[in-house]
Amino acid sequence: MEGVADLQTLIPPRTTSRRVQAAIEQGIKAFFGGNALVAIIVLALITIFLFREGFGFFGQNLTNLRLYRQAGLEYVDIIRDVSTQHEALSRKLSDIRLQEARAMEKRSVPVEEINATLAPFDQFASAFGDTAENLRTLVSDLTDQASALKESLYARAELAAQRAQLERSGALAAAEKIAVPAVDRATALATLHQGAATFESVSAEMTATLYTLLAQAPPLPDAAEQKTFDQWKTRTREYLAGLPKASENLRTWSAETPIPWYRSISSFLFGRDWVTASFWQDWYGIVPLLVGSILVSIVALFFAVPLGVASAIYVSEIASVHEKRFIKPYIEFISAIPSVVLGFFGIAVVGQFIRAASQSPWFKWISFFPISERLNIFTAGCLLALMAVPTIFTLAEDALRNVPRGFKEASYALGANRLQTIARVLVPASLSGIVSAILLGLGRVIGETMVVLLCAGNRIAIPDFSQGLGAIFQPVHTMTGIIAQEMGEVVRGSTHYRALFMVGLVLFTITLGINYLAQKLVARYRMSIG
Repeated sequence: MEGVADLQTLIPPRTTSRRVQAAIEQGIKAFFGGNALVAIIVLALITIFLFREGFGFFGQNLTNLRLYRQAGLEYVDIIRDVSTQHEALSRKLSDIRLQEARAMEKRSVPVEEINATLAPFDQFASAFGDTAENLRTLVSDLTDQASALKESLYARAELAAQRAQLERSGALAAAEKIAVPAVDRATALATLHQGAATFESVSAEMTATLYTLLAQAPPLPDAAEQKTFDQWKTRTREYLAGLPKASENLRTWSAETPIPWYRSISSFLFGRDWVTASFWQDWYGIVPLLVGSILVSIVALFFAVPLGVASAIYVSEIASVHEKRFIKPYIEFISAIPSVVLGFFGIAVVGQFIRAASQSPWFKWISFFPISERLNIFTAGCLLALMAVPTIFTLAEDALRNVPRGFKEASYALGANRLQTIARVLVPASLSGIVSAILLGLGRVIGETMVVLLCAGNRIAIPDFSQGLGAIFQPVHTMTGIIAQEMGEVVRGSTHYRALFMVGLVLFTITLGINYLAQKLVARYRMSIG
């Protein structure tokens, strides 16, 4: 009895124990609830910050667009577009020449004979390029005039803004010291309009010369390239037929035409040019960056989805215990490799291997081989696939393991073998979970920065899709890459600075949408299992 009494003195009363337990539970609840609240607050602050810094871009960009028109640079662009189309046709001639030379090399024609055979075509291409010499000179002269007017208008606007700010603050004496110069904009625009007559004479001369050249165009030995050359000649005739339209646009253009407010938004969302530090105008169009991100992600998922899902099925349903202990940790270990290390591996090994393989005689039958750029969409996509495999593998395996055991047993009871059970029961039952795993892998891929910055080539241009699958072997830039590359060099509060925040906001919206869709699929999967 004395021992029992001693134990009772050592054990605290039940009420005290419950109070302590309740206090501990309240403390745990407050700890985790506080951390959850902090996470929500941080996410809200990030969202507010992105919106605040990003949406100021549209007003600044609209001001720049209006100044661009008022200075007459938009007028010069009409002529510059004509010159740019001519340059594109000239580059196409170079591509045709290259493809023809490759076709002759495949037939084991000596280099000397190739050059001799293509000598008339080379002369034709050289003469074609020379026809735009006067056009390029006109564009250069008019650009200098319009750029000078833009700089004058910009300086005048800056001084006027400073003077107005001083007047609002009450510093009238300091405001009077700022002299706002007058700009003779009417005379400058009248000088620009004289370029229309010069353009008409230049285009008439170029049209006559090019029609003569087209009539004397040399034939090509290869039938496929001759067909491409005939298509080029058709495009050239269409180009010449459009020159009168350019002259009409020059005559009807007016610097006083107002620019609507939505032009700033549409030029960003649908613009095909991202040009910064330009001597005449910066352009912020997200389309080439968005296309680059999408193409790299497609290539990455093309490799990551089969590898990740197939590995998950094998580890979950087929592999032995020893194989699981070996395979699963190694796949998940890939996610621990720093992305910069993978980027270096892509530069030194993957990109070099792909370019060397494209130069192999075994791949001469591929029309777009050999490739000249080792850093391209395909290289970046391969490295991103390696990063996405652990995410897809882990989540897909969890989805397969969460399928009720009764489904599998019922399938075996009906006489199905292992592969039939996997293909017709387990995978369909876990499909929502597998799709959500793929979507989360896509979110992982599209938000990656270092690998694409090192391996995608960083060329701000939409790939040439006329080459078919060859487009994935061309360099691109991505949304994450442009932010990482340019954010450290921009002036805070500038249009360029806010444009990068708008790119980040678009990326944030895309990843948020992907994760939301994945969560909805996971919820649907759980409901179907329940």
